[in-house]
Amino acid sequence: MEDGFFSGQFLIAMPGIGDPRFERALILVCAHDEEHAMGLAVNRPVEGLTVPDLLGRLGVEATIALPDDPVLLGGPVQRERGFVLHSADYASEHSLEVGDGVSLTATREVLDAMATDNGAPARSLLALGYAGWGAGQLEEEIKQNVWLTCEADDELIFSHDYDAKWARALAKLGVDPERLSSAAGRA
Repeated sequence: MEDGFFSGQFLIAMPGIGDPRFERALILVCAHDEEHAMGLAVNRPVEGLTVPDLLGRLGVEATIALPDDPVLLGGPVQRERGFVLHSADYASEHSLEVGDGVSLTATREVLDAMATDNGAPARSLLALGYAGWGAGQLEEEIKQNVWLTCEADDELIFSHDYDAKWARALAKLGVDPERLSSAAGRA
């Protein structure tokens, strides 16, 4: 974490978060400053919706065989809006650098690029919706032990083992999910 903000970091939902929309969520913070924070859950596949399905519904014509990757539910805000997290080899004037080697783009052009072999990002995930926080809200939730934080890495972001991502992020901190309690304490 640089400058007191969590951009490029993972938020790991604590057990007993009290909001079913975020149970066992692993969120990549894409933007964070004194006014707001925005992130995408990277471990919540939308049942029955794949990237080829969604691109087809949007009229994006694929010139390559698209992998049958699921579309993810990025968060509860603006669930009709799409976001693509991708490797930094794809760049657009509309891309936001999230962290080392990972960018976020929310334009039609990235969808068109994903459907071709010309300029497509090497790695990507497509999410609908996002998680958002107002000024100071995320910092307060972290103080209240709602979230743990850790360094993000692209292997975990782009992994297809969605069920294991939450536990793998905890393991990066040396935390066994079986021993993690929802009760907070003070030393």
